Parts: sequence; C-alpha cells; structure tokens
Amino acid sequence: MRILFTFAGGTGHFNPLAPIARAAEAAGHQVAFAGQEVMLDTVRAAGFTAFGTGGDTFGARERQPLAAIDLQREELALREGYARKVAGERCPRILELCREWRADLVVCDEADFGAVVAAEALGLPHATVLVIAAGSLIRPDLVGEPLNELRARHGLPPDPGMAMLGRHLVLSPFPPSYRNPDFPLPATAHSLTLDPVVPDVAAPGWLRTDAPTVYFTLGTVFNTESGDLFQRVLTGLRALPVNLVMTVGPHIDPAEFGPQPESVRIEQYVPQASLLPWCAAMVSHGGSGSVLGALAHGLPMVLLPMGADQPHNAERCAELGVARVLDALTATAGEIGAATQEVLRDNSYREAAARMREEITALPGAGHAVRLLEDLVRGQ
Repeated sequence: MRILFTFAGGTGHFNPLAPIARAAEAAGHQVAFAGQEVMLDTVRAAGFTAFGTGGDTFGARERQPLAAIDLQREELALREGYARKVAGERCPRILELCREWRADLVVCDEADFGAVVAAEALGLPHATVLVIAAGSLIRPDLVGEPLNELRARHGLPPDPGMAMLGRHLVLSPFPPSYRNPDFPLPATAHSLTLDPVVPDVAAPGWLRTDAPTVYFTLGTVFNTESGDLFQRVLTGLRALPVNLVMTVGPHIDPAEFGPQPESVRIEQYVPQASLLPWCAAMVSHGGSGSVLGALAHGLPMVLLPMGADQPHNAERCAELGVARVLDALTATAGEIGAATQEVLRDNSYREAAARMREEITALPGAGHAVRLLEDLVRGQ
C-alpha cells in the first residue's frame, strides 16, 4: 500500500502524523509526505520522503508584539487562510502528487482541507488525523463556504454539512474525555495514543534533580509573536524553588536573556519525550501538542493562550481541573509564579492530570491506526 501523508501547517501538524507513518513503514507499506516547502527539512530529518507543495506560511518571521486574544481574528485566519488560500493552493499540487506517486490512500491533518478535496476528486480513500484537541475550532459553519467553492472547482457536489471532514476515517490522538462535549467526535473516529510515554527514558545529562523541574515553552509558531512574555514568565519562574527548562524555538537566541542562575536552562529545542518524564509541571501557550504532552505525563499546567486553538484548549483544561489559565497579555511575573506554585502544591491539579494520563495510556497505539487504514483500503 502506498500512503501519502499530507499536512498543511507546521510542526504541530506534522508530529501527529509521524508515528502513524513509522508504523505503516514497519508494516511494509510505502509512505511519503507532502507539506509546505519550509517543513521539508523537518520531514526528511525524521527519515521520510518529502514532497513540497509550495507556500511558506510558517517560515522564519520577525519578532512581533503580543496581541490580545481575538477569537474572530483566529476564526478568520482559519476560514480565509487554511480553508480558502492554503487549501486552494495545495489541492492541485496534491492531485498531481497522488497521480505521479500512485497513492492508494491519503492521510492528512484535519486542517489540510485541500488534501481531502483532492482525494475525493480522485476517488481515493482518505483518513483525517486530528491536530486540534478541543474540537471546537473547525466547524462546518466556519469553513463550509470556501470549501464548497473549492469542491465546485474540482467537480464535486456541495457538502453543506462538511461530511468530507470525517467521511471515511478519523484518527484522534487525544483522550476522548478531553474533547469539548458540544463537539463530539464523528462516528468514523477512533481514539489512539500515537506517541506513548517511554518508560525508563534517560534524563538529559544537564538536568538538575535537586528541586522540581518546570518546563516552559511557547511552541514553534507563536514564540515569535510573544512580545515580552518569555521575559515575564522567566522572571516569575526563576524566583521559585524549582529548576526551570525554557525552550524558545529556532528563531530566538537563548543568549538574549543574559546570564542565568544554575537552576535555569534555556535552549532553542529539547525533545518533549526526553524531558517531560522528569518534570513536575508545564507552563505553555496551550497548543494542542504541548497540552497533550503534559497530560500524557500527568503534569498540571499553567496556560497563557495567545491564539489559534489555544483559547479553546485553555478553557477545556480549566474545566477539567488540570490547569490554571492566565491572560498572556496582562499577567505579571508575580502572578505567573504564584499560579505555578499553586498547581505544584494543590494536589487536585495533579490528580486530574493523572486521570487524563491513565485514559491516554489505555488507548491503542499507532499499529492499530495502520490496521484501520488497511481495512479502509480493503473496504473500498
């Protein structure tokens, strides 16, 4: 079986697909990826064949001031950015790739709408991998208009309910109880754990163990749109009796934060899987990948959402009792430090996160996803 994996965004859209692709290769299938040009090195570094589909939406950017959360702005970005512009640009290229590479199946991230339209136009089965944890951002009323226009351009009938988004198979790498109950999973969905916790993983050689470790990240996209947030969080957490590991991403130089005490480690990147088993809490922007990583390790959180799906995740984490949520624009260093102390000291946060960890651990893994993909192709 030849499986074309496609994703429309950055690292957070690629990462959930990678474990399925590795499991598919282990089962003897051929796999390749199609993504934006800026992501090709990342895909190839992970050991996969990669094809470019144009675009550079998530490339290097200048530092930007932090803006207040605007849910209408984020919905506009999804509708006009992903569902209209990105989908329209990617669909013809994925059509071409499917024909040239002779794909039997398309597996795409849930925001890669152009790949879904391309697969349907070719009569190929397709599976969607969810990358937005709470499930309340991608809605038919929001993306239906531009996607029906795209469908019409490729000879497909209208799809007013956007059944295309889950028509054949949906793979959800999130615990079912985490999803917003107002937006239930479709009948075609299967919940999985795609990046299981590895027992007895070795700690980084530089990690201190004389105090609890707190991990602070703003992800790989919003880190450059964070204004002074890194400095405020650093100041608040540095004052606590903890060891702090802070990652700033590839476009920020750790040296700009100046000399730090021995309890503070600032890196551009540290693999979550090698660090989170040794952490006591996480402070983050609330991106789906960061939240899932924390929950998979039973870690309580302090969340400072800035945009995209982050406000939805923050709301859901607060409802589930696994996190404190602060305003990224106005929270002071002292408030950030106090919230972090609270989630470290109040056992209710850790107990709620542990329940999520148990639910995640009980889910089937990537091998099950591959069997579902095989059944999908055989069924067609």
